[in-house]
Amino acid sequence: MWYLYILRCGDGTFYTGITTDVDKRLEAHRSGRGAKYTRGRAPLEVIYRECCGTHSDALKREMEVKRLSREEKQTLIFSVRP
Repeated sequence: MWYLYILRCGDGTFYTGITTDVDKRLEAHRSGRGAKYTRGRAPLEVIYRECCGTHSDALKREMEVKRLSREEKQTLIFSVRP
């Protein structure tokens, strides 16, 4: 099962990625083994995750989310929070 996730970086920016294990991927980002973008932007927090099914589905969804404006991403994030 593949997941789309969004991280909030320490500088307030968002990072969007895909993985099969969100917690393991977060640890990779925190240890500097994740995406180059997240290095030096600690603390990192997972603020959104979405089950996407297949790798192909996750890649397509990642591209959709990356095209969203910051405001649209915030709407997506807060639409699932209580």
